[in-house]
Amino acid sequence: MTMNEVRTLLTGRGLVESPRWHDDRLYFSDWSAGEVVAVDLDGNHEVIARVRTLPLCFAWLPDDRLVIVSSADGRLLRLEPDGSLATHADLGKAVWNDIVVDGRGNAYVNAIGFDMMAGAEFKPGFVSLVTADGSVRQVADDIAFPNGMAVTPDNSTLIVADSYRHSLVAFDIDADGELSNRRIWADLGEGTPDGICVDAQGAVWYADVPNQWCARVAEGGSVLRTVALDRGGFACALGGPGKTTLFITAAEWRGLSESETGPVPPGTGQVLITQVDVPGAGWP
Repeated sequence: MTMNEVRTLLTGRGLVESPRWHDDRLYFSDWSAGEVVAVDLDGNHEVIARVRTLPLCFAWLPDDRLVIVSSADGRLLRLEPDGSLATHADLGKAVWNDIVVDGRGNAYVNAIGFDMMAGAEFKPGFVSLVTADGSVRQVADDIAFPNGMAVTPDNSTLIVADSYRHSLVAFDIDADGELSNRRIWADLGEGTPDGICVDAQGAVWYADVPNQWCARVAEGGSVLRTVALDRGGFACALGGPGKTTLFITAAEWRGLSESETGPVPPGTGQVLITQVDVPGAGWP
Protein backbone atom coordinates (compact mmCIF):
# COMPACT_ATOMS: atom_id res chain seq x y z
CA MET A 1 0.00 0.00 0.00
CA THR A 2 1.39 3.42 -0.92
CA MET A 3 1.53 6.26 1.56
CA ASN A 4 -1.57 7.98 0.14
CA GLU A 5 -3.65 4.92 -0.69
CA VAL A 6 -6.78 4.34 1.40
CA ARG A 7 -8.07 0.78 1.55
CA THR A 8 -11.38 -0.53 2.90
CA LEU A 9 -10.84 -3.11 5.62
CA LEU A 10 -14.49 -3.63 6.54
CA THR A 11 -17.76 -2.31 5.16
CA GLY A 12 -21.51 -2.70 5.58
CA ARG A 13 -21.66 -1.26 9.11
CA GLY A 14 -23.62 1.59 10.67
CA LEU A 15 -22.36 4.55 12.70
CA VAL A 16 -18.82 3.33 13.44
CA GLU A 17 -16.72 4.96 16.15
CA SER A 18 -14.09 4.49 18.87
CA PRO A 19 -11.32 2.59 17.01
CA ARG A 20 -8.58 1.19 19.26
CA TRP A 21 -5.67 -1.09 18.35
CA HIS A 22 -5.25 -3.87 20.94
CA ASP A 23 -3.63 -7.32 20.88
CA ASP A 24 -3.00 -7.31 17.12
CA ARG A 25 -6.57 -6.39 16.18
CA LEU A 26 -8.57 -3.23 15.70
CA TYR A 27 -11.58 -2.83 17.95
CA PHE A 28 -14.35 -0.39 17.13
CA SER A 29 -17.96 0.25 18.07
CA ASP A 30 -20.96 0.16 15.78
CA TRP A 31 -23.41 2.50 17.47
CA SER A 32 -26.23 1.51 15.14
CA ALA A 33 -25.92 -2.18 16.06
CA GLY A 34 -24.94 -1.66 19.70
CA GLU A 35 -21.82 -3.77 19.21
CA VAL A 36 -18.12 -3.66 20.03
CA VAL A 37 -16.37 -5.44 17.14
CA ALA A 38 -12.80 -6.71 16.67
CA VAL A 39 -11.30 -7.04 13.18
CA ASP A 40 -7.87 -8.29 12.07
CA LEU A 41 -5.83 -7.00 9.16
CA ASP A 42 -7.38 -9.60 6.85
CA GLY A 43 -10.91 -8.35 7.58
CA ASN A 44 -11.93 -11.27 9.81
CA HIS A 45 -14.17 -9.88 12.52
CA GLU A 46 -16.24 -10.87 15.53
CA VAL A 47 -18.56 -9.18 18.01
CA ILE A 48 -16.91 -8.81 21.42
CA ALA A 49 -19.77 -7.23 23.37
CA ARG A 50 -23.29 -5.94 22.86
CA VAL A 51 -24.49 -2.83 24.68
CA ARG A 52 -27.60 -0.99 23.56
CA THR A 53 -26.56 2.56 24.29
CA LEU A 54 -25.85 5.72 22.36
CA PRO A 55 -23.05 6.82 22.32
CA LEU A 56 -20.98 3.62 22.67
CA CYS A 57 -17.28 4.10 23.48
CA PHE A 58 -14.74 1.94 25.30
CA ALA A 59 -11.15 1.58 26.49
CA TRP A 60 -8.80 -0.84 28.26
CA LEU A 61 -7.60 -0.54 31.84
CA PRO A 62 -3.89 -1.19 32.50
CA ASP A 63 -4.74 -4.71 33.72
CA ASP A 64 -6.23 -5.46 30.27
CA ARG A 65 -9.89 -5.31 31.32
CA LEU A 66 -12.24 -3.71 28.79
CA VAL A 67 -14.56 -0.97 30.06
CA ILE A 68 -17.52 0.34 28.08
CA VAL A 69 -19.40 3.61 28.57
CA SER A 70 -23.12 2.88 28.85
CA SER A 71 -24.55 6.35 28.45
CA ALA A 72 -28.16 5.14 28.54
CA ASP A 73 -27.97 4.17 32.22
CA GLY A 74 -25.05 6.30 33.36
CA ARG A 75 -22.63 3.44 34.07
CA LEU A 76 -19.12 2.41 33.14
CA LEU A 77 -19.35 -1.32 32.43
CA ARG A 78 -16.58 -3.88 32.69
CA LEU A 79 -16.38 -6.93 30.41
CA GLU A 80 -15.88 -10.05 32.54
CA PRO A 81 -14.00 -13.20 31.41
CA ASP A 82 -17.30 -15.05 30.94
CA GLY A 83 -18.57 -12.35 28.56
CA SER A 84 -20.94 -10.75 31.04
CA LEU A 85 -20.94 -7.04 31.83
CA ALA A 86 -20.52 -5.76 35.39
CA THR A 87 -20.78 -2.22 36.74
CA HIS A 88 -17.32 -0.74 37.12
CA ALA A 89 -18.48 2.75 38.15
CA ASP A 90 -21.69 4.75 38.46
CA LEU A 91 -21.17 7.81 36.26
CA GLY A 92 -24.51 9.47 36.93
CA LYS A 93 -27.08 10.83 34.53
CA ALA A 94 -25.61 12.60 31.49
CA VAL A 95 -25.06 12.11 27.76
CA TRP A 96 -21.73 10.32 28.24
CA ASN A 97 -19.54 10.13 25.17
CA ASP A 98 -15.84 9.24 24.78
CA ILE A 99 -13.36 7.60 27.18
CA VAL A 100 -9.57 7.36 27.39
CA VAL A 101 -7.50 5.58 30.04
CA ASP A 102 -3.94 6.76 30.63
CA GLY A 103 -0.97 4.59 31.58
CA ARG A 104 -1.60 5.08 35.29
CA GLY A 105 -5.19 3.87 35.16
CA ASN A 106 -6.94 7.24 35.19
CA ALA A 107 -10.12 6.87 33.15
CA TYR A 108 -11.39 10.14 31.67
CA VAL A 109 -14.98 10.13 30.42
CA ASN A 110 -16.57 13.15 28.79
CA ALA A 111 -20.20 14.11 28.51
CA ILE A 112 -22.16 16.26 26.07
CA GLY A 113 -24.14 18.86 27.99
CA PHE A 114 -27.42 18.34 26.14
CA ASP A 115 -29.32 15.59 24.36
CA MET A 116 -28.58 16.48 20.75
CA MET A 117 -30.64 13.57 19.37
CA ALA A 118 -33.71 14.78 21.25
CA GLY A 119 -33.30 18.37 20.09
CA ALA A 120 -32.56 19.71 23.57
CA GLU A 121 -31.24 23.23 24.15
CA PHE A 122 -27.45 23.56 23.96
CA LYS A 123 -25.35 23.39 27.13
CA PRO A 124 -21.57 22.89 27.26
CA GLY A 125 -20.15 19.56 28.32
CA PHE A 126 -17.54 18.38 30.80
CA VAL A 127 -14.94 15.70 31.63
CA SER A 128 -15.03 13.37 34.64
CA LEU A 129 -12.31 11.21 36.15
CA VAL A 130 -12.96 7.61 37.21
CA THR A 131 -10.25 6.42 39.59
CA ALA A 132 -9.18 2.83 40.28
CA ASP A 133 -11.54 2.54 43.25
CA GLY A 134 -14.53 3.43 41.08
CA SER A 135 -15.04 6.95 42.41
CA VAL A 136 -16.12 9.62 39.93
CA ARG A 137 -15.47 13.35 40.02
CA GLN A 138 -15.71 16.15 37.47
CA VAL A 139 -12.30 17.55 36.48
CA ALA A 140 -13.09 19.94 33.58
CA ASP A 141 -16.07 21.92 32.32
CA ASP A 142 -17.14 24.33 29.58
CA ILE A 143 -16.21 22.17 26.61
CA ALA A 144 -18.83 23.10 24.04
CA PHE A 145 -19.09 19.64 22.45
CA PRO A 146 -16.52 17.18 23.85
CA ASN A 147 -15.64 14.40 21.45
CA GLY A 148 -12.45 12.35 21.07
CA MET A 149 -9.74 12.34 23.72
CA ALA A 150 -6.09 11.25 23.83
CA VAL A 151 -3.25 11.16 26.35
CA THR A 152 0.39 11.82 25.46
CA PRO A 153 2.92 8.96 25.95
CA ASP A 154 4.42 10.51 29.10
CA ASN A 155 0.99 10.66 30.81
CA SER A 156 1.40 14.42 31.19
CA THR A 157 -1.30 15.82 28.90
CA LEU A 158 -4.94 15.11 28.10
CA ILE A 159 -6.15 16.46 24.75
CA VAL A 160 -9.90 16.85 24.13
CA ALA A 161 -11.59 17.53 20.79
CA ASP A 162 -14.12 20.36 21.10
CA SER A 163 -16.16 19.95 17.93
CA TYR A 164 -18.31 23.06 18.28
CA ARG A 165 -15.36 25.35 18.98
CA HIS A 166 -13.27 23.79 16.18
CA SER A 167 -10.33 23.23 18.47
CA LEU A 168 -8.26 20.77 20.47
CA VAL A 169 -8.11 21.64 24.17
CA ALA A 170 -5.23 20.44 26.36
CA PHE A 171 -4.86 19.97 30.12
CA ASP A 172 -1.92 18.99 32.29
CA ILE A 173 -2.59 15.75 34.16
CA ASP A 174 -1.58 16.20 37.80
CA ALA A 175 -0.24 13.41 40.04
CA ASP A 176 -3.70 12.76 41.49
CA GLY A 177 -5.37 12.70 38.05
CA GLU A 178 -6.78 16.21 38.34
CA LEU A 179 -6.55 18.49 35.30
CA SER A 180 -4.91 21.92 35.26
CA ASN A 181 -3.39 24.52 32.92
CA ARG A 182 -6.24 24.46 30.42
CA ARG A 183 -5.23 25.83 27.03
CA ILE A 184 -6.06 25.72 23.33
CA TRP A 185 -3.67 23.10 21.94
CA ALA A 186 -4.72 23.75 18.34
CA ASP A 187 -7.11 26.14 16.62
CA LEU A 188 -8.40 24.11 13.67
CA GLY A 189 -10.11 26.87 11.72
CA GLU A 190 -12.85 25.13 9.73
CA GLY A 191 -11.84 21.73 11.13
CA THR A 192 -14.47 19.94 13.21
CA PRO A 193 -12.66 17.30 15.28
CA ASP A 194 -14.33 14.07 16.32
CA GLY A 195 -12.16 11.07 17.32
CA ILE A 196 -8.43 11.73 17.78
CA CYS A 197 -5.11 9.98 18.36
CA VAL A 198 -1.51 11.10 18.95
CA ASP A 199 1.76 10.05 17.32
CA ALA A 200 5.39 9.74 18.36
CA GLN A 201 6.25 13.27 17.16
CA GLY A 202 3.53 14.82 19.32
CA ALA A 203 1.14 15.55 16.46
CA VAL A 204 -2.57 14.76 16.61
CA TRP A 205 -4.67 13.06 13.95
CA TYR A 206 -8.35 14.04 14.03
CA ALA A 207 -11.30 12.68 12.07
CA ASP A 208 -13.79 15.17 10.65
CA VAL A 209 -17.37 14.41 9.65
CA PRO A 210 -18.48 17.59 7.77
CA ASN A 211 -15.14 18.05 5.98
CA GLN A 212 -14.82 14.34 5.13
CA TRP A 213 -11.16 14.01 6.02
CA CYS A 214 -8.61 12.97 8.59
CA ALA A 215 -5.98 15.58 9.31
CA ARG A 216 -2.66 15.50 11.14
CA VAL A 217 -1.91 18.73 12.98
CA ALA A 218 0.93 20.09 15.07
CA GLU A 219 0.45 21.96 18.33
CA GLY A 220 -0.88 25.36 17.34
CA GLY A 221 -2.91 23.98 14.44
CA SER A 222 -0.55 23.74 11.46
CA VAL A 223 -1.84 21.04 9.11
CA LEU A 224 0.85 18.47 8.37
CA ARG A 225 -1.13 16.01 6.27
CA THR A 226 -4.71 15.26 5.25
CA VAL A 227 -6.40 12.06 4.10
CA ALA A 228 -9.45 12.77 1.93
CA LEU A 229 -12.55 10.61 2.42
CA ASP A 230 -15.76 10.16 0.46
CA ARG A 231 -17.88 10.21 3.64
CA GLY A 232 -17.67 11.57 7.16
CA GLY A 233 -14.65 10.63 9.26
CA PHE A 234 -15.84 9.83 12.78
CA ALA A 235 -12.66 8.66 14.51
CA CYS A 236 -9.13 7.41 13.89
CA ALA A 237 -6.46 5.33 15.60
CA LEU A 238 -2.87 4.34 14.92
CA GLY A 239 -1.94 0.67 15.11
CA GLY A 240 -0.89 -2.34 13.10
CA PRO A 241 2.75 -3.48 12.77
CA GLY A 242 4.94 -0.70 14.10
CA LYS A 243 1.80 1.38 14.75
CA THR A 244 2.18 2.97 11.31
CA THR A 245 -1.32 2.12 10.05
CA LEU A 246 -3.97 4.80 10.40
CA PHE A 247 -7.40 3.25 10.94
CA ILE A 248 -10.38 5.47 10.16
CA THR A 249 -14.02 4.80 10.97
CA ALA A 250 -16.20 6.55 8.40
CA ALA A 251 -19.85 6.67 7.35
CA GLU A 252 -22.30 8.80 5.42
CA TRP A 253 -23.84 11.52 7.60
CA ARG A 254 -27.19 13.00 6.61
CA GLY A 255 -27.83 15.05 9.73
CA LEU A 256 -30.39 14.84 12.49
CA SER A 257 -33.26 15.93 10.20
CA GLU A 258 -33.15 12.62 8.33
CA SER A 259 -36.16 10.74 9.75
CA GLU A 260 -36.58 7.58 7.69
CA THR A 261 -33.15 5.98 7.96
CA GLY A 262 -31.58 8.11 10.70
CA PRO A 263 -28.53 10.33 10.39
CA VAL A 264 -26.34 7.46 9.12
CA PRO A 265 -27.84 5.35 6.31
CA PRO A 266 -27.53 1.63 7.10
CA GLY A 267 -24.54 -0.13 5.57
CA THR A 268 -22.49 3.02 4.89
CA GLY A 269 -20.16 2.55 7.85
CA GLN A 270 -16.63 1.48 6.95
CA VAL A 271 -13.26 0.83 8.55
CA LEU A 272 -10.55 2.30 6.32
CA ILE A 273 -6.76 2.01 6.52
CA THR A 274 -3.81 3.94 5.16
CA GLN A 275 -0.10 4.01 5.94
CA VAL A 276 1.68 6.82 7.78
CA ASP A 277 5.36 7.54 8.36
CA VAL A 278 5.17 8.47 12.07
CA PRO A 279 3.99 5.72 14.45
CA GLY A 280 1.30 6.06 17.04
CA ALA A 281 2.05 6.73 20.71
CA GLY A 282 0.19 7.34 23.94
CA TRP A 283 -3.46 6.46 24.48
CA PRO A 284 -5.81 5.32 23.04
